Amino acid sequence: MSAVSVDQVRESLTKCMDPEVPLNIVEMGLIYGIDVTPSNDVSIKMTLTTQGCPLHQTLVQDVTRYVKKVPGVNDVKVDIVWNPPWTMDRMSETAKAKLKDLSSASTPAPINYETALPQGVGSVVQQEDGGMVLTNEHNQGFMVNQAIIDFWRSCNGQRKITELVDIFAQKTGMQRAQVEKEVIQLIGQLRDGGLIVIPQPEVPNVQFKK
Repeated sequence: MSAVSVDQVRESLTKCMDPEVPLNIVEMGLIYGIDVTPSNDVSIKMTLTTQGCPLHQTLVQDVTRYVKKVPGVNDVKVDIVWNPPWTMDRMSETAKAKLKDLSSASTPAPINYETALPQGVGSVVQQEDGGMVLTNEHNQGFMVNQAIIDFWRSCNGQRKITELVDIFAQKTGMQRAQVEKEVIQLIGQLRDGGLIVIPQPEVPNVQFKK
């Protein structure tokens, strides 16, 4: 039986994306520790960007799945810790640059959360390793998990954000108040990535008499 290395585990985790930002969890600085026993059992100590993240369990499942992709890995244990608290200082320089590029790519109009009808655009591509990628019209791909794809699909251009919050709360089994902030952040991030458009309301073509 060949020994599994920490570097192999970390490399595999670079394919696991943060559920709220189109960056992987390693460059986000969410992995606090990787321990591999002589019998190739792997323990992961990690954190999340926010304690109320409704995708907590989804991310733990994704981490477990990617660790098990490393040949020879047996059991996988994932512990979520909150100390030390995560800050943007823990992100890699590459991740900070990517985040800066995403935020400065354009300055979209503010979202009117009472009237906005988000519409998902782009396409879903399944990779050979089973990972899912959302691709925008510029062929930029963002690795995502199933929960984000389900949310993206629910943005059909006919649902208001309040309805999308209700749907997300039902799917995650959490209280509406707990997921509202997360949904608003997710909509903004998907729009920044060119994966959601929010049509502006049409202005009536009114002609005034001279």
